[in-house]
Amino acid sequence: MLKVRILGSGTSSGVPRIGGDWGDCDPADPRNRRTRASILVSTESTRILVDTSPDMREQLLAAGVDRLDAVIWTHDHADHCHGIDDLRQLMHLNDGVPLRGLARGFALEQLQQRFAYAFYGRAGYRPTVAGELLPDAVTIGDITVRVTDQPHGGITSAGIRFENEGKSVGYSTDFHDMTNGMRDLFAGLDLWVVDALRRAPHPTHPHLEATLGWIAELRPDRALLVHMDQSMDYATLAAALPEGVAPGYDGLEAVA
Repeated sequence: MLKVRILGSGTSSGVPRIGGDWGDCDPADPRNRRTRASILVSTESTRILVDTSPDMREQLLAAGVDRLDAVIWTHDHADHCHGIDDLRQLMHLNDGVPLRGLARGFALEQLQQRFAYAFYGRAGYRPTVAGELLPDAVTIGDITVRVTDQPHGGITSAGIRFENEGKSVGYSTDFHDMTNGMRDLFAGLDLWVVDALRRAPHPTHPHLEATLGWIAELRPDRALLVHMDQSMDYATLAAALPEGVAPGYDGLEAVA
């Protein structure tokens, strides 16, 4: 059984923003409280964390996670990696063995420079992460992982497809255009977890109309929208979405 848990469904500033800015989101609906974007993909024997958000500690506590087989970073932007230090406790729970951490070349280089202590250790502290390049295809436990590069402003992010026993989950966040490589990777999905930042266009993220257009084109069985800002009220959005598409929220678990 291939399962995904949305650990965080928010954009870089979360919802509410600091200062109590809920925007158009109803603060009485707990599904509108959004931490920074991250997911956990799992089977009975394998757990893969995608991104180490600044909210990772609370996210993993809420999910009851005490073990990971690997961490994959989509890219090196702060809202997707600045929780890296909290991998240290998972390393200790892993009998002191550094966690397997995978990223595309540029992202891995940036992470290793900015968080050298996590990858190489320092002053008597052992490394937390064993970094390796994220290839176009890799098997982690009983999950097959396939990857393509997505345009995200001046950099690229990793678009990821997870497969197990004929079931598939796609994760596509932080991109602004759809490439043919992405179309190939995300065709025929059972579940697509995909960025839909807001209704207004944005230069480095997809807006709602664009995302819904790609969902209609690629036709996953189901789609969950994530990386949403404070303009995207859960109930209002849910009422307007087509069949098979729903807003994601922190803590939502779905089986492919």
